[in-house]
Amino acid sequence: MNKIIESRFLSPNVKLFKIEAPKIAEKRKAGQFIMLRVTDTGERIPLTIADSNSQEGWITIIAQGIGKTTKMLNLLEAGDYIHDVVGPLGKPSHIENFGTAISIGGGVGTAIAYPIAKALKDKGNYVISIAGGRSKEYVILEDELKACSDEVYPTTDDGSYGYHGFVTDKLKELIDSGRKIDFVLAIGPVPMMEAVANLTKPYGIKTVVSLNSIMIDGTGMCGGCRAIVDGKTVFVCVDGPEFDAHQVNFKVLKNRNNTYVSKEKEALHDFECHLDQAFNKLIKQEQN
Repeated sequence: MNKIIESRFLSPNVKLFKIEAPKIAEKRKAGQFIMLRVTDTGERIPLTIADSNSQEGWITIIAQGIGKTTKMLNLLEAGDYIHDVVGPLGKPSHIENFGTAISIGGGVGTAIAYPIAKALKDKGNYVISIAGGRSKEYVILEDELKACSDEVYPTTDDGSYGYHGFVTDKLKELIDSGRKIDFVLAIGPVPMMEAVANLTKPYGIKTVVSLNSIMIDGTGMCGGCRAIVDGKTVFVCVDGPEFDAHQVNFKVLKNRNNTYVSKEKEALHDFECHLDQAFNKLIKQEQN
């Protein structure tokens, strides 16, 4: 079991956890992830390692409470335990001195973009970070990005903070300014990553995305994370999670990610009903 050292919300439903995991912290590299189970009967879910400290023996993960498991996770606080954490998994990000590199994070995808932006800067790149959110409260890790980037542009769909528009709008503005851009990393919702890939392809800009496919064991044994890249089947957990954005079949990725939507909604509904029942029982006990 892994003890939670720190937990705090970064934005509504998005929570950061600092977890004791000395062996993972020692070996982890940018772009890699862990698989965790909140309880011994729970499902395994993948979460990217946002940061780590090998001397102090901890890693940080960031979870958005969308389904049953992530909502259960986000109920935990410092001092609680996560049943098991396995990692580091996946191939590390390929980092080199590309020149000018743009790191794009959409929503909670910024949690994945941040460690890669940091690694790109450490390699000598001129790093431009774009962090998007629906509104100001959904823009996360801005201070952390400022510490490892030469330029940072927060963007919001509603214009409540930073640049008014999508991350792709800001990216296009940077491309159209005539600046030489050598590398683009995009991580976030699948439609966002697809839009970035479609935008950069005509310009011939090397573009990488980190795929958020369905994973079960995270070791390539189950085959649940299959995706099509360059016309070939890959297992995202062991062959990725990062791939050339211009070679990813996003249609297949979206279809596979939607396979269990009805089951996920059913599990979440049952979980929330049990929470309501427990809360109502507690209120009655206090009133008596």
